[in-house]
Amino acid sequence: MSKNVVIVGTQWGDEGKGKVVDLITDRVSSVVRFQGGHNAGHTLVINGNKTILHLIPSGILRRQVECLIAHGVVLSMSALIKELSELSAIGVKEVHSRLKISSGCPLIMPYHVVLDKARELKRGKAAIGTTGNGIGPAYEDKVARRGLRVGDLLNTQVFAQKLKEVMEYHNFVLTHYYAVEALDYDEVLAQSLEQAQTVVPMITDVTQKIHQHIANNENILFEGAQGALLDIDQGTYPFVTSSNTTSGGAVTGSGVGVMDIDYVLGIVKAYTTRVGGGPFPTELVYDVEADKGDAIGKVLGTAGREFGATTGRQRRCGWLDMVTLKHSFKLNSVTGICLTKLDVLDSLDTIKICVAYELNGKQITTPPHDVQGYADAKPIYIEIPGWKTSTVGIDSFGNLPQQAQDYIYKIEELSSLPVDILSTGPDRNETLILNHPFDK
Repeated sequence: MSKNVVIVGTQWGDEGKGKVVDLITDRVSSVVRFQGGHNAGHTLVINGNKTILHLIPSGILRRQVECLIAHGVVLSMSALIKELSELSAIGVKEVHSRLKISSGCPLIMPYHVVLDKARELKRGKAAIGTTGNGIGPAYEDKVARRGLRVGDLLNTQVFAQKLKEVMEYHNFVLTHYYAVEALDYDEVLAQSLEQAQTVVPMITDVTQKIHQHIANNENILFEGAQGALLDIDQGTYPFVTSSNTTSGGAVTGSGVGVMDIDYVLGIVKAYTTRVGGGPFPTELVYDVEADKGDAIGKVLGTAGREFGATTGRQRRCGWLDMVTLKHSFKLNSVTGICLTKLDVLDSLDTIKICVAYELNGKQITTPPHDVQGYADAKPIYIEIPGWKTSTVGIDSFGNLPQQAQDYIYKIEELSSLPVDILSTGPDRNETLILNHPFDK
């Protein structure tokens, strides 16, 4: 019996989704990317060789897997072409023939990038911390119904006319409000039409293709980007991304029905990280450049190599937060947990888990309703003894130190969910599949 499995990050992103997608794609016919853009960074390590993907689904390293970019994704042609070139350079076979792109994908254009950066600069200290890749402005154009889509590339005259109209609007905003130089229409058009030569052959009806796989009784994996707490509707607004990063985004962003989803795998980092601005109740503040701040925060950031795969920015680190996690599990209808980066905690004497917040003199176990409440919340912790020995590459659950097992059991107890997959290192092989999502 075939299954459709959705993989989502349950925190603020960077949980290690790419590795897990790559790992279990040996059982699927296709991987579908359903939201976000090249602001995502999925790092895969196979036999010690690192590959970083930003836009192309993480199943691309499996030669038998078809990779689909669905209409919920905003597509930068320049980023896609760069990624295709990088994959070709490391010997990945048949990338162009296995990658299909929905005609409904909104295009990220050069003016979106300029607008994104100008907007963050104008915000100053209140900047959201976007990647500056034009993701938000592209989604804005989509909702405003003025955006260009991949399908527009099929008709050069139509594309040129639409581009002219939308550039008049954006150049006016750039010059009159942000006081930056306008972009040249002819240059943008020429660049776009040149890039279209690579993209157009990959255009297909992705939604129809997905439903054909379902009709053929084939397994499908839906890959999300970022994390659920960055969801445009459910996240810590306005410090969020511009798309629906929860499991519901797999439905709206690909064209399947809600009853087509059989299992949701929630990726959970064994601690918590966040990139950019926004509240972070369990943060252990450490500045890597100044080498100043919380000692545990330094350990997590250093041992976990917590720098963004897309931006290179230092990630903020803190203890595991079960208040936000339990909320995220509900939002995503999580079936089972994949716990990643357990090995980062190997050197710690004591490990803390946040089980509640103190806010305005009261103890709460559900997240505040607004971003200011998040910012004011004080974490309430329980403590668990550390295991003080390496867990890297351990090949069975029973061989884990008892304290590490206890930590995992505590997460299962607090969440009322099973840990179905456990990552004990960055490599594909350093993973324990306790219950395979396609077997449950």
